[in-house]
Amino acid sequence: MTKDLAGLMRTHNCGELTEKDVGSTVSLCGWVNKVRDLGGLYFIDVRDKFGLTQLNFEEFKGDFDFKQLSLESVIRATGKVSKRPEAAQNKNMGTGLIEIAVTEISILSKAQIPPFLPNAANQTVTEDLKLKYRYLEIRNQKLQEIIAKRSQVGRATREVLYDLGFIEVDTPILYKTTPEGARDYIVPSRVHPGKVYALPQSPQTLKQLLMIGGTDKYFQLCRCFRDEDLRADRQPEFTQVDIETSFSSSLYMKNLAEKLIKGWFPVSSDFVLEAITFEQAMNDYGSDKPDVRTKSLKQYRVNELFATSDFGPFKTVGNGLIKAMFLKDSDGVLTRKEIDGLIEIVKPYQGKAVYWFKAEGETLSGGMSKFITPEIFQNLKTKESGNGVWFLFADADENVTHNSADAVRRFLITKFPFNKKEYAFLWVYDFPLLEFDDKSNRFVARHHPFTRPLDEDMPLFLSGDKEQLKKCRAEAYDVVCNGYEIGGGSMRIFNQDIQSLMFKALGMTEEETLHQFGFFIEALKYGTPPHGGIAFGFDRLLMLIAKTDNIRDVIAFPKTTSATDLMASAPSGPNPAQLRELHFNWNKE
Repeated sequence: MTKDLAGLMRTHNCGELTEKDVGSTVSLCGWVNKVRDLGGLYFIDVRDKFGLTQLNFEEFKGDFDFKQLSLESVIRATGKVSKRPEAAQNKNMGTGLIEIAVTEISILSKAQIPPFLPNAANQTVTEDLKLKYRYLEIRNQKLQEIIAKRSQVGRATREVLYDLGFIEVDTPILYKTTPEGARDYIVPSRVHPGKVYALPQSPQTLKQLLMIGGTDKYFQLCRCFRDEDLRADRQPEFTQVDIETSFSSSLYMKNLAEKLIKGWFPVSSDFVLEAITFEQAMNDYGSDKPDVRTKSLKQYRVNELFATSDFGPFKTVGNGLIKAMFLKDSDGVLTRKEIDGLIEIVKPYQGKAVYWFKAEGETLSGGMSKFITPEIFQNLKTKESGNGVWFLFADADENVTHNSADAVRRFLITKFPFNKKEYAFLWVYDFPLLEFDDKSNRFVARHHPFTRPLDEDMPLFLSGDKEQLKKCRAEAYDVVCNGYEIGGGSMRIFNQDIQSLMFKALGMTEEETLHQFGFFIEALKYGTPPHGGIAFGFDRLLMLIAKTDNIRDVIAFPKTTSATDLMASAPSGPNPAQLRELHFNWNKE
């Protein structure tokens, strides 16, 4: 057993005894995993997070009623380690060559029949039932391993950053509401009637204030809160590895990301992040977080090939976008029914259709083949050739085309056994600084309002002209793994005048700016070092490391996709006394 302090009720855990321990007297504690009655001869498998050990009662002389022993009861057993008979050995199990000849046994906690057995195979258990009894599901060996892995990754993160001279600083949970892109969780104040705190979506302004305060290199494994619609890779509260450094550059951040990835993932010691621009990622893959475990299914902008085409849907594209993507027969073959079903994949992205035709040598068939002239086909062949299916995506809105092409690409990567790497990383940079929202007729920050424009695009930003601002790029960057954004950051604005112009570009009045960020603008007056940062989604990292497709698996007590805790029945209604103390009028509509 790992060296521990005296005073434990056990001498060993249930996963470590081997042949070398034969003859030793030991005490084990754990849960009853299985009971076998062979005509009055009992065997019990006792389990803890470390493994499972068989208890043998062949020579047991004590007074114990085995009939009262229920599965998942907690027991303590003492006895001598002995070697199992040859026929009873299980060489696929860590403790499968030994058993404990029990001399003493006691029930520490008797269990009622549980709603499900955490380690039983071939049982159907709904997700809601698992979450309601999450403390039972956590007994599952896989989840125990994931929880342990989470701790190990946290430790590795701290070791890398401590070695590089970072210090860990805690920032407030009760803070000020600020526009960060999602809804805040609000906490009414009892001692300040009519006023509220907000739970932080991230410690963004706080970590920048630490740089202004001379902290130099900060990090924190911090809790963040966002009241947003949830997906399989999102939770309302989550953990991020939050980092900020003074006098740094985007190159430093890339080098730091590589160092951390080496501590997290099984990559080579000479690992280097492949870097591509946002524009290249969108053009080649239709996504700023592409899955590049395979480089197949690259996409091509082909507006010019269809400029004079008679194909009706392409005539309505105008200044929009037409993209093409080729699926080789050697990579996978879709049936006609499956091809027709691709429309369901693009519909959530406002895609209207997936156009296609099949190429076998020089013979074209199916779909829109009659609109593919020899000239168009020869041009497509300069991009990719061979037998297979060409898919085409088109819309007057470029984003619809990109999103539709990306959705089909992700579907095909999942469906067919491409020669995929285990992990494929990208450093995506040169994001747009701003996005124009036609509905509200104003700009919104692509990253957040503290991100610095690229130096070469600063004249575009300073112009204040709407069309020039649309072209302005940010000194922002993301780290992508297997189609997930696992980290993102930027170099920050450190000049008060530039920051004021940013708030103005975002349509904020001087009064709104002072109300939301007056404290921060004030701080910028007193000597601000150039600085930048990055934040990694810790839960999403663990999801990839643990090779699960649901972020709930890597969080001890997660919420459902409707942001509820089924185990504790949260959220719940406040009682009248709480409402009175908070001077709070509760609107039940």
